Amino acid sequence: MKNEDHIALFIDSDNISHRALEGILNELSKYGVVNIRQAYGNWTKDNLKNWEEKLLEFAIKPIQQFDYSKHKNATDILMTIDAIDMLHTKKIDAFAFATSDSDFTPVVMRVQQEGIKVFGFGEKKTPQAFMAACSQFIFTENLMQNINSPTSEPSQPVKKTTKDLKNDKWLLNLFKNAHLQTMDEFGWSNLADLGTYINNNSSFSPVNYGYKKLSNLLRAIDIFDIYMDEESKQMSVRDKNYEV
Repeated sequence: MKNEDHIALFIDSDNISHRALEGILNELSKYGVVNIRQAYGNWTKDNLKNWEEKLLEFAIKPIQQFDYSKHKNATDILMTIDAIDMLHTKKIDAFAFATSDSDFTPVVMRVQQEGIKVFGFGEKKTPQAFMAACSQFIFTENLMQNINSPTSEPSQPVKKTTKDLKNDKWLLNLFKNAHLQTMDEFGWSNLADLGTYINNNSSFSPVNYGYKKLSNLLRAIDIFDIYMDEESKQMSVRDKNYEV
């Protein structure tokens, strides 16, 4: 994505902590300008009082939705309607949904059908179906603002060790398959090609493992030989068990 891309952020305030908001916006700023920022909820409820300061601080538009029924979430419905409406009426290069609710899986899949990237943010309890539907999904626990910090900066996620990474079968299979699909005749995969393949085939993000960049995570997992071209500054990897 280009840095000038326009991103629309939809926040399900009932299912996302206000302490994750700054981290979410910082993450999205890597990919473009978040020029549409809307948070949905019943703002008359006491449980959303902590959101008021954050809405002002980050110029987020609150969308009021009263609870018409105890058993139906009107907020989810309104948020879905607005997202689909903007899909057809606004020039948006990417959507972002901040929620831990799997009810938004269909709308994410609908946006993806238009070839538009979807970023997902939610707690680790988020159902797998919603995470898998997103182009990239990041756990908000890794973006949470540390309330005990005097600087109020987002807490740094704990980096998983090499042992932990190697014991993650899903991650190992993802990396090895991506490498096999992108390697050249000498067994080397360019980092950019590897990253593109991974992004096209999963909701993976290195942030969920405590690393800001894919390159750092690849070094940490220690299953590849690393080559850095000093002239082009491009990184390539090759399976340590590759037979020349």
